[in-house]
Amino acid sequence: MRTLAIVLLTAIFSNVAQATENQLTQQQIHDGWISLFDGETLFGWHKTSDANWRVADGTIRVSEGPMGILATTSEFADYQLHVEFRAAAETNSGVFLRTAMQPKSAATDCYELNIAPPSHTYPTGSFVDRIKIDTVQPKADQWRSFEITAVGDKICVHLDGQLVVEYKDPKPRLRGHIGLQLNSGPIAFRNIRLKPLSTTPIFNGKDLAGWNTDLAEKSRFEVTPKGELRVLDGKGQIESNGRYGDFILQLECFVDGDGLNSGIFFRCIPGDMMMGYESQIHNGMKDGDPTKPQDCGTGGIFRRQNARRIVASDHEWFSKTLIANGPHMAAWVNGYQVSDWTDDRKPHENPRKGLRLKPGTLAIQGHDPTTDFRFRNMRIAELPEEK
Repeated sequence: MRTLAIVLLTAIFSNVAQATENQLTQQQIHDGWISLFDGETLFGWHKTSDANWRVADGTIRVSEGPMGILATTSEFADYQLHVEFRAAAETNSGVFLRTAMQPKSAATDCYELNIAPPSHTYPTGSFVDRIKIDTVQPKADQWRSFEITAVGDKICVHLDGQLVVEYKDPKPRLRGHIGLQLNSGPIAFRNIRLKPLSTTPIFNGKDLAGWNTDLAEKSRFEVTPKGELRVLDGKGQIESNGRYGDFILQLECFVDGDGLNSGIFFRCIPGDMMMGYESQIHNGMKDGDPTKPQDCGTGGIFRRQNARRIVASDHEWFSKTLIANGPHMAAWVNGYQVSDWTDDRKPHENPRKGLRLKPGTLAIQGHDPTTDFRFRNMRIAELPEEK
């Protein structure tokens, strides 16, 4: 575990040196990292109390109000997480891992990675009610960093580059939100990014094993000499044999045309034509304004929520991360979160008509005769069932 942690940390720091605040490097994007904080807004976060959470000077800040957390709206399971923080000498705060939205117990409802003075029962770098550390001296009111690797029942923490915790939980929490805490005193956070781990390839780059073209109709699906899935013409779809309910999907896409249209359908009714939720792929924009997507925009939930910004460009490879946890869905394009939607409709077998939580297939769309898309590095991780 120690060797793995050191290797991961070295890779992370080599990217950090080239990054600007709250932005990912091209290498980080290629490696699957996503930003949880865009440096300007609290998009993708939910506060659980009336504390004065706000964005200022490229940081998330809080100083007063009722105790509580600011939590990601999405849930995660296995991941690497990077968080930078700056706290006053007597501040008591923390970073919550795999947390419930309203945790009641640090011993059962989350992993509370504490930020606190050395006089505290659990000083900075300790897990509250789980494990205490006392080997790292605090640096009051200076930027510090956590590097966290959580895989299954094991969590590894580096504080300012030093390994401080290797914790194995006999009764692990396997999924949950990321939370930032206000307990007492001012604190600021920045450069919050996450890389999903434990993903499994769902396209082998050699053939269409694991997929079917029963509803290809006018579309063509082929594997290129470079090991890419190419989608041409349409209307039609290629459908996964596997079924997925709560998951994290990552892939790279290339649009070989201008303003072409495709989409990733999920929780589909198996064997039916595009009867699922759709995460749109369309890089067109109105009047050249990236905040005005044309036809929902890449990463938007089609007919439910438009992407808030067009991040990708046609004729260039871009990454896409899609998360579905319960009724909540979100997407990142090139590591930037563009959608954050919760389906509050009544349950229905067909997600075009209502909330579907039941696992379904994935489908990639051939939209029309102009369709010309390529996909690669397609991988997925199913979120563990909540206990």
